[in-house]
Amino acid sequence: MYSIPTDTLPDSLIAPLENLELLARHIVEGFITGLHKSPFHGFSVEFSQHRAYMQGDDLKHIDWKVLARKEKYFVKQYEEETNARVYILLDISRSMTFSANGRLSKLNYAKVLSAALSYMLIRQRDAVGMYLFSDRIYQHYPVKSLPNYYNYLARQIHNQAGQGAAVASAVLHELAERIHRRSMVIIISDLMDDSATLLEGIRHLHHNKHDIIVFTINDPLELQMDLDGSFLFEDLESHVLKIKTETRYIREAYLKRIRTHYQQIKTHTLDMGGAFIPIQTDQKIEKALYDFLSARHKQPFSAL
Repeated sequence: MYSIPTDTLPDSLIAPLENLELLARHIVEGFITGLHKSPFHGFSVEFSQHRAYMQGDDLKHIDWKVLARKEKYFVKQYEEETNARVYILLDISRSMTFSANGRLSKLNYAKVLSAALSYMLIRQRDAVGMYLFSDRIYQHYPVKSLPNYYNYLARQIHNQAGQGAAVASAVLHELAERIHRRSMVIIISDLMDDSATLLEGIRHLHHNKHDIIVFTINDPLELQMDLDGSFLFEDLESHVLKIKTETRYIREAYLKRIRTHYQQIKTHTLDMGGAFIPIQTDQKIEKALYDFLSARHKQPFSAL
C-alpha cells in the first residue's frame, strides 16, 4: 500500500531556477516508485507484454530482438495509454501569495504541483498546455506532448510572481470559449471569488464537454483560523482594506462562511461529474498526485 507523507516543502527547495524542474521530476519519480504496480491502469505506460504483429501496427513498437530470435514479428504491448489533452489553469492572483508559519506560499505550492502534474502527464504521453490567470489571462502555453516540454513549462512558471485580483469566474468563461477541443481541465486555485459566479464558469467548461478537476489550495490557517488575540487583517490584492480585530469576534462567522463556500463548489463540481480535490500547503505534493490519479481512475477522460 502506498503511504502518503505529510511533511512540508520549504520555499528554499525551489529558489534556484533549475530546482523546480528537478524537484517536480524527483517527486513524481519517487511517487511512481512508491505506487509499485498501481491499480490506476490508465496511468501506467510501462511495457507489459508482447503480441503478434498485426497490419496497421506502428512499426516503432516492433521488438527487433524478438524478431532476431524467433524470426517472427512481435510488438511491445503497453498498459493503457490515454493520450488526453490536458490544460492546467494556474491561479497567480495575489491572494495566492499567502503563507503562514514558514510554510510554502499557496502560489509556490501550486507551481510545484503544476510542474509535477505536467511531468507526470507528459511522461504518460498525454498532451499538456497551461494558462496563468488571475483577473485576466496572463500567459498561455499551448498543448504539446513533447518529452522536453515539461522543462519549458517549469522554467516559465518558476519565477512567476503573484499579480492581479482573484476574478476566476470571468476568466473561466473566457477559457471555456478558447479551449475548443474536448479536454481535461485542471483548475489549481484558492478560488477566492464569489462561489455562485465561480460555479457559473465551471458549468460553462462542463457545458462545452470538458472534464473538470478542481484543486483548491489553502494554507491551513485559512481553514482553521487558529489564532488568539488581536490581529491586523489586510487584503493581499488591494492592500487597502485593513481590519484590526480580536479573532474571537470573527472566528465563528469566518469559518462558517469559508466552509460553506468550498462545500458549495465541491457539491456542484461533483454533481457535474467533475472532481474536487482540497489540498493544504502542509501536505506533500504526493497526496495531491495520489488524489488526482484516484479521480482520474473513477471517471473516463477525453482522448486526443
